[in-house]
Amino acid sequence: MGVVSYNYESTSPVAPARLFKAFVLEDDKVWPIAAPHAIKSIEVEANPGPGSIVKINFVKGLPFQYMKHQIGGHDENKFSYSYSLIEGGPLGDKLEKINYENKFEAAVGGGTVCKSSMKFYTVGDYVITEDEIKALIKGSEGVYQAIEAYLLANPDACN
Repeated sequence: MGVVSYNYESTSPVAPARLFKAFVLEDDKVWPIAAPHAIKSIEVEANPGPGSIVKINFVKGLPFQYMKHQIGGHDENKFSYSYSLIEGGPLGDKLEKINYENKFEAAVGGGTVCKSSMKFYTVGDYVITEDEIKALIKGSEGVYQAIEAYLLANPDACN
């Protein structure tokens, strides 16, 4: 097994507190409404805290039926959260898991800088490439952008 680290940043015109609420605290309510083209439902298999399992079910026609995340934790004051993708989605037979540490920081001039640190745990001697990592990120950007658009169109959501 190998481990490959990758850092990624993006920006958003939405405030950090609202993004944090939409992505962490109210994901099971917001995601299916904001991204019905991709997300069918989200199930929390225990209290939504550290160690809990969250199952994201995708609509028919997408490459994956579901993904399971194990919650690492979150800090509502720092707008940070961590989780591991442990089953389904892009893992296949080449990736054991993917760990994510994410933080929403206030951007100069308003909005948010979204920082993500990822660790890809590979199976055997497989080595994941930067192009494969970028493709995985691109695949999740559609949901991210849909949630961002939902928040912009609904200023009272996630306040």
